[in-house]
Amino acid sequence: MQRLPRIKTPCIGVCSTGIGDSVCRGCKRFAHEVIHWNGYSEEQKRIVDARLAQFLAQCVQNRLRVTDSSLLAWQLQTQQIRHNPDHDPHCWLFALLKAGAGQIEDPTAFGFEVDLKHRDSSLLELREQIDQEYYALSSAHYERYHLLPDLFTEERAS
Repeated sequence: MQRLPRIKTPCIGVCSTGIGDSVCRGCKRFAHEVIHWNGYSEEQKRIVDARLAQFLAQCVQNRLRVTDSSLLAWQLQTQQIRHNPDHDPHCWLFALLKAGAGQIEDPTAFGFEVDLKHRDSSLLELREQIDQEYYALSSAHYERYHLLPDLFTEERAS
């Protein structure tokens, strides 16, 4: 049986849960996940990590396309940019943008392209838009599944 890699903390050192946010503006985890992270089992951490990766990949795909994941992986390795190779390549792309969006002149040299609808925006602007959408998606998920009552509870009780 192959052993799965340990899940590293998604913390980026910009935690806003300490000032009252229910969703961290840095890593996008819920406040209770930040607080209890070190007590979580690897499976619990894996579930949180998978949700975050899915949300991030979705937000990146709304603006950018990975055209060559091997080239992107090579660039990340060459530039020594921390990323999770087990995540979707669109998550890798966001790691690249976080590290150097303002320095990329030719996205194809890094294995990606900008969606036609967003070619008037700089990569710095796109990185900010992606981060804002990622936060909004995480917040909406938190509100739906942690703050609102289950809309179907009464139906099941009947």
